[in-house]
Order: sequence, then C-alpha cells, then structure tokens
Amino acid sequence: MQLKAEKLLEQLKILIIVGILILIGQRIGYGISIIEAIPGIILVIAVAMFSLIIKELTPNLKFPAFAWASLTALVLSMPFMPTADWFLGYTNNVNFLGTTTPILAFAGISVGNRIEQFKKLSWKVLIVAVMVFIGTFFGSAIIAQIILKLQGII
Repeated sequence: MQLKAEKLLEQLKILIIVGILILIGQRIGYGISIIEAIPGIILVIAVAMFSLIIKELTPNLKFPAFAWASLTALVLSMPFMPTADWFLGYTNNVNFLGTTTPILAFAGISVGNRIEQFKKLSWKVLIVAVMVFIGTFFGSAIIAQIILKLQGII
C-alpha cells in the first residue's frame, strides 16, 4: 500500500489550521499562553497525523483514525511508559475542551454542505440520535455511579 502524499499533505495543512484556531481559542477563552501551548498542539497534530497515516496504510482494517489517535495517546501517556512525563507535560498545556470549537465548526460545515442528502434520511435520524443521546447519558451515569460508590464518595 502506497501513501498518497498529496492527500496527507492536505490533511496536515488542515490539522495545522485547526491547531492555530485552537491556540487562538484557548488564548481568548481560557487565557492559556499561545507560546506555552504550541509544543502540546504540535504533539496533538503529530498524533493525529500518525493516526491518519496508519489508517491509510491499513485500508482493510475497519478501525477509524480517531481510534488510532486515542490508542496512540493512551500508550504515550501510560504511567509506566518512558514518554508519559514528556507527553503529558506538553499536552497538559492544551485545554482539550477548547479543541472542540473548531472541530464542531468543521462538522457543522460538513453537514451543511450535504443538507440535501441529510434531508433524504428523514425523521428516522432523529429517533436514532435521541436514542444515542439517551444511551450515552444513562451509560455515563451508571459508570459514574459505580465509580463514585467504589470510591466511597456516595
């Protein structure tokens, strides 16, 4: 399997633009210094790019790039890994709630560009979305209840 350099370069450009937007948003919203957050954003972009490359190299494996990124970050940040202190030291300067703004904006644009296709899905999508939201809410509540009980907090 050969990597498509043009596609990867486009993805890298988009990741860099999103990284800059995240840095600006964090400065405005959370008061985080852009200079201090740059190494963390570079690491986040590197992990994202690595996951996109792995996804490209394994087209037959039905494993999303997001999952590759999560696994990579998990491995790099595990306490027994020699990379943990270094990786967490830099990425802790990035407020991950602040990363959602540009990502959600791109998701909204993506849906907006395909509104005609979205209309064809009809009201059934609403039912699926509501069920997913309900399942996520109750699943999170159950997990939180169990963890808080085990810790003796409640």
